[in-house]
Amino acid sequence: MRDYTRYDRFLDRLCQDIYPEFPAPVSGMVTEKAIHDLVQEGILSPGLRILDIGCGQGLALERFRDLGLTAEGITLGTDCEVCLGKGLQVRAMDQNFMTFADGEFDFLWCRHVLEHSLAPYFTLSEYRRVTRPGGRIYVEVPAPGTSAHHEGNPNHYSVLPDSLWQILFARAGLTLERKVTFNFEVACGPDEYWAYLLRR
Repeated sequence: MRDYTRYDRFLDRLCQDIYPEFPAPVSGMVTEKAIHDLVQEGILSPGLRILDIGCGQGLALERFRDLGLTAEGITLGTDCEVCLGKGLQVRAMDQNFMTFADGEFDFLWCRHVLEHSLAPYFTLSEYRRVTRPGGRIYVEVPAPGTSAHHEGNPNHYSVLPDSLWQILFARAGLTLERKVTFNFEVACGPDEYWAYLLRR
């Protein structure tokens, strides 16, 4: 039996890095565009079971609800209470240790949460586990080296280059269907996000 006590203590200490995810204009714009495109393509449709991993204060969950889609979310910290106060279905849960059954969801929405993982290869394997065969996963992450310096943000542990993300997706048994790049200006200058549509 392996002893993961030190690792568990390390994870417990990192809980101090959790901060509320207040809605921001850029987040709203990108979320709206991505969800709109997925609905238009028929990838998101009524009847699917959707999981929003790292749902923050419910930005995407509210949009899903407005579109008549059934979705639930997981998050940590005070954001959970904010979502529950909005009547959203949310549980306090870590993306690495989800208690859902294998293949429980048709679609995973994972916007700006994977970069918070200490071990993204493991996290991606957990994403795959809870997605049904043939289901899809939307992963969006910040690019490294932009004027926003996302790699320096508190609890950003995995702001990785595109080539490494694509290798990790493949190693986790996920097929990349497409990549979309979002470029825009923020207060400190140009910024960039990468969105990947994956299939299990």
